[in-house]
Amino acid sequence: MTTRINPSILAADFANLERELGRISTADLVHVDIMDNHFVPNLTFGLPMVQRLAQVSPIPLDVHLMIEDPDRWGPGYAEAGAHSVTFHAEAAGEPVALARRLRQIGARAGIALKPGTDATPYLDLLPEFDQVLVMTVEPGFGGQSFIPETMSKLARIADAVQDAGLDVWLQVDGGITAETIGIAAEAGANTFVAGSAVYNGDDPAQRIAELRDAAAAHPHSHR
Repeated sequence: MTTRINPSILAADFANLERELGRISTADLVHVDIMDNHFVPNLTFGLPMVQRLAQVSPIPLDVHLMIEDPDRWGPGYAEAGAHSVTFHAEAAGEPVALARRLRQIGARAGIALKPGTDATPYLDLLPEFDQVLVMTVEPGFGGQSFIPETMSKLARIADAVQDAGLDVWLQVDGGITAETIGIAAEAGANTFVAGSAVYNGDDPAQRIAELRDAAAAHPHSHR
């Protein structure tokens, strides 16, 4: 199984983002959290920042839209150069139409589910998406603790993906550390967002390698 480590620049030094991107060049993608202070009670980056990051990043951008009305704003992030654009199920009016539009532009299309959101309505729609993000914290702030109760939902989605023979990346975001990454990997995750676990130290590359090893040590077992 391919293990992808996507460090979140929410934990990086905002005054030196180009340097901070260089420090994680051994990662697979860089996770960029877009927050609008409406869908979540926090404000981060917007479209001009993503355009610029796409120009200087050594690795592809994995954009996570924690915003209202992604149907309107989401395609712009694909056009700005994001490799992957993930929007929230709770915010999208027409998730399938939006995913198809993102793919048409050339980005991978992802759908995100908050901890309290039921996966059932989306299981039949899995072929429309390239990635499903199971939030393992309530979205809005970095540095929160992992919610283990989200793992049963992740495992259900992982089983549905395998049963249908799909190539859908299963991503987890929130409280991912060398300790919790194995729990998520066993439940079926293969793409891991980590913020403070990568950036809170002198050597992000070493942290990325440790996370990779910890995930690989806990393979997913199909039910």
